[in-house]
Amino acid sequence: MSTTSVDRSESPATSSNATSSLLPLQQISLGMLRLGFGWALFWSGIDKVFGLGFATTPEKSVLAGVSPTKGFLLGLEPDAPAAALLKPLAGHPVADALFLLGTVGAGLALLLGIGTRIAAIGGGVLMLQIWFASLPLAYNPFLDQHLFYAAAALSVLAFDSGRYLGLGNAWRSLPLVRANRWLI
Repeated sequence: MSTTSVDRSESPATSSNATSSLLPLQQISLGMLRLGFGWALFWSGIDKVFGLGFATTPEKSVLAGVSPTKGFLLGLEPDAPAAALLKPLAGHPVADALFLLGTVGAGLALLLGIGTRIAAIGGGVLMLQIWFASLPLAYNPFLDQHLFYAAAALSVLAFDSGRYLGLGNAWRSLPLVRANRWLI
């Protein structure tokens, strides 16, 4: 009587066999979803840093000495559920650094398809925090774009979409990443 061993060191979503189980259109869609979410994060961050004139004018940029969190957090409605918790963080250097890391850092990682696990978790958590801070919403009882971005982050994480339209396959073959799978 023989026994069959199963390698459970990687989940199905991260194994090399998972790639072949998706159709090419599904792979492209997941890659595009990751790229779109990554661009949204990255653009938000670099616009805050450089004041490119879209959401942030040059005189309100980080390079001009303005906090990337102060305007949003101080602008929360006084009766918002998160106001008492978040307003004291407005302009705090740690809050500013975490915001920029979550936008520029996670956005760049998602655009490249490297470190997508950490980037998707960080970006998704940031989107959920912004959604919570925005309550009550002006146009819908609970749903806004931040929840869609959080869902995109979950899909990026669940399907390891760095493998599609990115550098994820080359990244995961690096000795450092092979030894530390959480870096995928």
